[in-house]
Amino acid sequence: MAGEILDNRGRGDAGWNWPSIHPEGRKFGVISGAIALSVLLILDWEILGWPLVGLTIFILAFFRDPERVVPQGDDVIVSPADGLVSLIQEVDPPAELVGDDGSGTAGLPQGKVTRISIFMSVFDVHINRAPIGGTVRRLIYMPGKFMNADLDKASEENERQHILIERADGLSIGFTQIAGLIARRIVPFVKPGDTLAVGQRVGLIRFGSRVDVYLPAGTDSAVLLGQKVIAGETVLAHLGQQKLLEGVSQ
Repeated sequence: MAGEILDNRGRGDAGWNWPSIHPEGRKFGVISGAIALSVLLILDWEILGWPLVGLTIFILAFFRDPERVVPQGDDVIVSPADGLVSLIQEVDPPAELVGDDGSGTAGLPQGKVTRISIFMSVFDVHINRAPIGGTVRRLIYMPGKFMNADLDKASEENERQHILIERADGLSIGFTQIAGLIARRIVPFVKPGDTLAVGQRVGLIRFGSRVDVYLPAGTDSAVLLGQKVIAGETVLAHLGQQKLLEGVSQ
């Protein structure tokens, strides 16, 4: 189905397929699987071997990389991560994404904007995707702590990586990959100067984490606090649209 155009009137061909395993995770799966087989077949320690088989299955599931149907449109900002919308707040963007960094790239303007925080549990897909199409202008890694990624202060204190993408019309979107309590490495798939399509894979965070998205001024969230979102598919916001949306938990 990759590259196929589908629409809301039935065009295209859809079907369920087993998700592929991202190459970043295959090596961990192979190592864990080899240890499990050695313990079962050579040492005959079933009490340890079967839990290791379970661990291997978990690792492969963690690094699954399913295809996504990415909405198209000049006003669409899609979710860069699978997970739970854990925070929606008015904040100042990170200093690393604001203003000119000396490269001639303007960066995000100063002033408060809406930040949507998406918490990824160990059961979510951890491949992150571009919220808009454009050119990667900044990729800034910041070492830090490994607090629970669900905490607000994780945005400023945890290990994190800021990404700034600029469209051809000059609109820029910044988002931040934040390592969590278990995560210890943020793996980028892109570099400054790369041109991305909306929904294209940009990186992953290992074993539980969070992604913060900074919407442009004058744009409100189109998702609700507590909502589950899907990377590359869920529309987080429509540019320039400001509207109160309410939901009921049930």
